[in-house]
Amino acid sequence: MIIVQDKIVSEDLIQEQFICNLDKCKGACCWEGDSGAPLEREELTILRQIYPQVRPFLTPEGQAVIDNVGPYMKDLQDGSYGTSLIDNGPCAFMTKDVLGVAQCGIEQAWRAGEVAFRKPISCHLYPIRVLKNEIQGFEALNYDRWDICSAACSLGAEHQMPVYRFLKDAIIRKYGEEFYEELDAVADYIKSSR
Repeated sequence: MIIVQDKIVSEDLIQEQFICNLDKCKGACCWEGDSGAPLEREELTILRQIYPQVRPFLTPEGQAVIDNVGPYMKDLQDGSYGTSLIDNGPCAFMTKDVLGVAQCGIEQAWRAGEVAFRKPISCHLYPIRVLKNEIQGFEALNYDRWDICSAACSLGAEHQMPVYRFLKDAIIRKYGEEFYEELDAVADYIKSSR
């Protein structure tokens, strides 16, 4: 673990290689798993506000779920929030392109200029998962290993692309340019000292 500003960062973000390979996985992270995409508290309000503009970009099944239960659900075990799911499977915001690759309806609305919100930050940062401990007052960035991303790991290794560099835009969106530059400098230092 390393410290960048006031965040604990797993060295895996520097040492592991990753480039999303949607041709291989088809965006399986949008329909696999046992809960929706993790949401930050401020994103709950945003999702409710932008839903009318995002709705036309969603499947009828996704629209029905969100119309009935809302854009997010609360996890009864830990009190966290995640995007609503269609029949405990795909994210309600998921669509597919003509090749069967999962797409985010929110991001499609963003690209069309309909909304200013790109997508939940947890989706943008994946495979980085952020662990917040409000009581202890720390935030940790960890690398989430998932077998459905094996093609992404192989492609990342082929191009020697560290996780954090692949996710530069998402990291800057969440923590700012200065944070990213410090992380990059630490990564360079670690690499040169080995």
